[in-house]
Amino acid sequence: MRTLIMTVLAALLALPALAADKPMSEEQKSLYAIGLIMARQLDVFALTPAEFELVKQGLADGMSGKPLVDVEAYTKKVQELAIARRDAQGEKLAAAAKEFLDKAAGEKGAVRTASGLVFLSLREGSGAGPAAGDRVKAQYRGTFIDGKEFDSSYKRGQPAEFQLAGAVKCWTEGIQMMKPGGKARLVCPPETAFGKAGSGIIPADATLVYEIELLEVVK
Repeated sequence: MRTLIMTVLAALLALPALAADKPMSEEQKSLYAIGLIMARQLDVFALTPAEFELVKQGLADGMSGKPLVDVEAYTKKVQELAIARRDAQGEKLAAAAKEFLDKAAGEKGAVRTASGLVFLSLREGSGAGPAAGDRVKAQYRGTFIDGKEFDSSYKRGQPAEFQLAGAVKCWTEGIQMMKPGGKARLVCPPETAFGKAGSGIIPADATLVYEIELLEVVK
C-alpha cells in the first residue's frame, strides 16, 4: 500500500496542478485524497515550506532510483524527528492550554470536574444517562484549541458506537454527564485525553475540544 501511494503521489507531483474551477473525476478525487492522507501523516512534523520542498525532493529522488541518502540508515532518525517535532508542538499547545481551560471553565453553565475536564451542556437530553459499562452511539467533532479539526464522525457520515469504559477518560467521564438526545462541549486537558504520548496527529500534552451528541445508550 505504501509503495502504491508513493508511486501515485510521485506521478501527481509531475503533473500540472488542476485549475481550482476544473471539475475532477472520481478517480482524480481519489488520487487527490491520497495527498490529503499523506498531509495528515506529515502534520506531526509541522514542516516549513522549505522543509516540504525537501520532502518532495526525497519523494521524487526515491521514485527515480537516485536517492541522496540511504533511507534505511535514516529510518530511526525520521522517527526521532517525528517525536521531537510532536513534543515541540505539545509544549506550544501546553503554554496556551491553561488560559483556554480557564476561559472555558468561566463560561456560564460550565462545570470543571476534579479531573480537570470542563463540561458545558449545549442541549439537554432526556431519559436515563449511560454508565461507564454501557455501550453508546454518538456523533462528535474534535478540534485543537486553535479550532483546527482533527476528527469528525459527521464528515464520515456515520455515528460512532463504542464501549464507554474503553474511551479516553474525558469521554468516559463527560458522556456519563449527558442524557440521550443531549449535546455537550468537552474541553479535555491532556491527562484526560492522550497525555504525553499523543496519538497519531495529536501531539503530546494536547488539550482537546469535543462537541458530542449522545444519540443513544445501546442495549
